[in-house]
Amino acid sequence: MTQIRNLLLGTALTTLAATAAFAQTAAPAGSPNTSPAPAAAGVDMPRETPDVAGLRTTAPPPQNLTAPGPTDPLAQKRDSNARANADYRQQKKAAKSAYKGQVKDAKTLRKADRRAANDQMKAQMHGAPAQSQGGDQQP
Repeated sequence: MTQIRNLLLGTALTTLAATAAFAQTAAPAGSPNTSPAPAAAGVDMPRETPDVAGLRTTAPPPQNLTAPGPTDPLAQKRDSNARANADYRQQKKAAKSAYKGQVKDAKTLRKADRRAANDQMKAQMHGAPAQSQGGDQQP
């Protein structure tokens, strides 16, 4: 019997604490938000815009989707390491593509040089006297 009473009492206290925490964060349903805290925190207040029928309605404030930076030193270190790794990968990728471009250009130049040398050799062979199979001629 004591265990059931302690269990019910614990459940009731937990429910009460959760309700109190929710009540602190939520505005009352029937009353408008009269707290000056959002204006003091730098949040823009709703702007009034003229309506078609002459009634004024309030436009929702613009939302800032950027979260503030973490204050935990380990989280800051993690974020800075992630940024450094991203920068390194980007630089490595750029260097790799530049290297590949240089290799491609070098291959193209080498092919052109070989082709030019081959053409020059063929031109010399057609215009020069025939040599014997043994290599250089001896006098």
